[in-house]
Amino acid sequence: MIENRRRKSKKSLMVMRAIIVIIGGFITAYGLEAVLIPNNVSDGGVTGLSIVSSQLIGIPLGVLIGVLNLPFVFLGYKQIGKSFAIFSVIGIASLAIGTSMMHHVPTIIQGDTLLVTVVGGIIIGFGMGLALRNGGALDGIDMLAVLLSRKLPFGTSDLILFLNLFVFIIVSTVFGLQGAILSAIAYFIASKVIHIVEEGLSGSKTFKIITTQPEEMVETIRDRLGRSATYKLAQGGYSHEQFKEITCVINRLEESKMKEIIREIDETAFVTVYDVAEVKGGNFRKRDIH
Repeated sequence: MIENRRRKSKKSLMVMRAIIVIIGGFITAYGLEAVLIPNNVSDGGVTGLSIVSSQLIGIPLGVLIGVLNLPFVFLGYKQIGKSFAIFSVIGIASLAIGTSMMHHVPTIIQGDTLLVTVVGGIIIGFGMGLALRNGGALDGIDMLAVLLSRKLPFGTSDLILFLNLFVFIIVSTVFGLQGAILSAIAYFIASKVIHIVEEGLSGSKTFKIITTQPEEMVETIRDRLGRSATYKLAQGGYSHEQFKEITCVINRLEESKMKEIIREIDETAFVTVYDVAEVKGGNFRKRDIH
């Protein structure tokens, strides 16, 4: 009975998350089609490359967003997990369909470059933040940055900035230098909005968990996230009862999955989460999971 209730609750949660990811994709599409693209301003990442390619070769933007993101969805599947890849496919498909449906929507702002970058950045940042907060991504460059951060001595945020530098150089060939600068400003604003929506999206996270089922919790984290964890003996100040405190460091894209695991294993677990600016060395690398 309890198990059936858990399954129904989990399915309802997954459906709700998928709906929010879809909404995030459509909001982002609206920001692109109604604000940025009509004013010759692009986005960063794979979406920015798709916009430039669409302008150059005439292929519909939605098609390019879907096609160019495919390799990064595979990376997400290998490095982060099946559910993240599924939600990312849902989000990217929503963004692709949304740009096709909204291609001829009226432009809500015309000519005012400052207003275009601010409003466009806020809209697309809000949409992307909704998707990321619910376990999916709308742009593959984040996944690539997470993968490269394990191979190179740089943080994820630094690599996202570095990769987008090349994107905006390419953008300048179509929209000109002014268009590239405005695109970079809009992307910067979007990244700040994403941070607000996601509550600490950039960098890594440290989870400290006190639970009555530490062994099962660690095994599930290892199986579903490919992450290792450490134990530390902790003693209650009032009860003097001893516990095993679990410490696990994850990247920002895995946070929603980690919370899902904790809820599933022990809803009463005591959890504290810390922002981590940078992680180097140790065993922060993870194995592939499916």
